[in-house]
Amino acid sequence: MVMEKSAKIKYRRNHKKKLSKVEALSNAQKLAFAPFTFQAVGSMIDFGILEFLDKNPADIEGIIANCKISKYTALTLLQVGVYSEVLEKTEQIYSLTPLGECFLHDEMTVKNFNFMRDVCYLGASELTESFEKETPIGLQKYFVDSKTIYPYVPTLPQKAKKSWYDFDYFYSDNCYEDVLKIIFKDEINEIFNIGGNIGKFEKTCQKHYPDCKLNIIDLPVNKEMAEKNVNSDNFKFFSCDLLSDEVLPPLSGVVFMSQFLDCFSEVQILNIFEKIKKSAKTGTKVYILEPIIDNQEFSGAALSISHISLYFTCMANGCSKMFTENEITSLVEKSGINIDKIHTNVGMHCYTLLECSVK
Repeated sequence: MVMEKSAKIKYRRNHKKKLSKVEALSNAQKLAFAPFTFQAVGSMIDFGILEFLDKNPADIEGIIANCKISKYTALTLLQVGVYSEVLEKTEQIYSLTPLGECFLHDEMTVKNFNFMRDVCYLGASELTESFEKETPIGLQKYFVDSKTIYPYVPTLPQKAKKSWYDFDYFYSDNCYEDVLKIIFKDEINEIFNIGGNIGKFEKTCQKHYPDCKLNIIDLPVNKEMAEKNVNSDNFKFFSCDLLSDEVLPPLSGVVFMSQFLDCFSEVQILNIFEKIKKSAKTGTKVYILEPIIDNQEFSGAALSISHISLYFTCMANGCSKMFTENEITSLVEKSGINIDKIHTNVGMHCYTLLECSVK
């Protein structure tokens, strides 16, 4: 197994920063009131306070007039904004801090925030029961009575659906060109994308490698969406529920899975690998793209990815999580599929691409 890593330093928390008791108590209060801080930022966005202050630092009267809110609303939200360091107050003038600017101008923060607010927030209150029952109780209570969210994403309320897709594709979309360069270092004429969703990977591939045959394998509802989203003689679409007894079509060339295996439990992942091995020709390449927790350059990224596991717990399926490098490589090795190389720091957001092959 060859490890291909860039010069970037992986984020691994090997030591704990020792906080003073005062610092620890302060951080504890931030966590204790975090749900209110989160919703207050949402309200400041809804009322246009952040957008107004971004271009027009103003006193409270100016904010009330321009955002058309009451004095009570303004005073309450502005005080929370200042003490949560989203806003700053100099004499009587309020303005955005660099933290506050992130909620307007940093695309990653905006998509993460909207995903949490529109898809996950209410369901997060059901986290403990979801762990106890290994069932997405939040999904069942607030959206649809289902064991998983995946067949129902296209039918979610419009706001939640948009935030889900925006979040899901923001990260991996930025990896596809780098991934394709790695895949096409070999002579490739066909790719099977398991969990292809609406076909964004295929569109990128078609742009750069138009002669490659592309196959999307996904749930029936996603297959239908992909068929509408992409149109080419080089495309084939297969409907398959990998949690059922359905058999995969014959596989050859390259099998690609992007942010797919993190949607399943360990037992389910091993069953998926078994299906792949049964359907694939010997020598078929298998590429697994995932945002690995401990392969991140920045601590904020590692924190974000570890928290996405909680979305799976209460909203998606109740049984899966994001991986550390050891967790995913152990599963691949246990399945009998060979890991040839590990490519880290792929794309803008430090993805990891496992380059594997069927023996």
